[in-house]
Amino acid sequence: MTGPALVVEDLHAGYGLSHVLFGVSLQVGRGECVCLIGRNGVGKTTTMRSIMGLTPPRQGRIVWKGRDIRGLAPHQIANLGIGFVPEDRRIFAELTVWENLDVAARGDGPWGVDRVCELFPKLRELANRQGGHLSGGEQQMLTIARTLMGNPELLLLDEPSEGLAPLVVDALRERIGELKREGLTILLAEQSVEFCLELADRLYVLEKGRVRYHGTAAEFRDNPAVRQQYLEL
Repeated sequence: MTGPALVVEDLHAGYGLSHVLFGVSLQVGRGECVCLIGRNGVGKTTTMRSIMGLTPPRQGRIVWKGRDIRGLAPHQIANLGIGFVPEDRRIFAELTVWENLDVAARGDGPWGVDRVCELFPKLRELANRQGGHLSGGEQQMLTIARTLMGNPELLLLDEPSEGLAPLVVDALRERIGELKREGLTILLAEQSVEFCLELADRLYVLEKGRVRYHGTAAEFRDNPAVRQQYLEL
């Protein structure tokens, strides 16, 4: 790890009277792919939403490139270089693929329509199709591509493989691997151990809103007791 770009310390968050996160702490180094892994309902999505300002933390610090961003609005956090790919995708169903990409364009970085279509060639074929007429896998490609159009330095990916066919998941993992090799910093929330181990430098295992394990992908692979305790049903 070359030094933390993102530092989360003692994060507490929830919804109404429901307390979901209980002191979550994690770090993501520049150029790393770090995975949050755990069963459904353990706090992975709440952690991502809290970093993005969509679920404001009740306690703790979120430091991005040396600046505490807790309390900032989501659009302010996005303007600081953090892009969020939500689990529910949230594409504009009435807009075409090209229009979905165009409305998200921001910044002078390397990502534009041509570049995202190199990463996801299928999108060029579908450029004039409405977002609501895409398959689940195509929508996921579009959601990631749309986020990249904002030229983020940190990409938050929430459950990208959820509900997709195995072949689509394999293709998506390859594309995320390309982003990692290009040096993009990635925080990935996932249930799939296999998906994470293919991509992650390090992993944090969440259970009941707390970090129960942290280690490298190799250490996690060699620790079946952790997988059995916190991940297997």
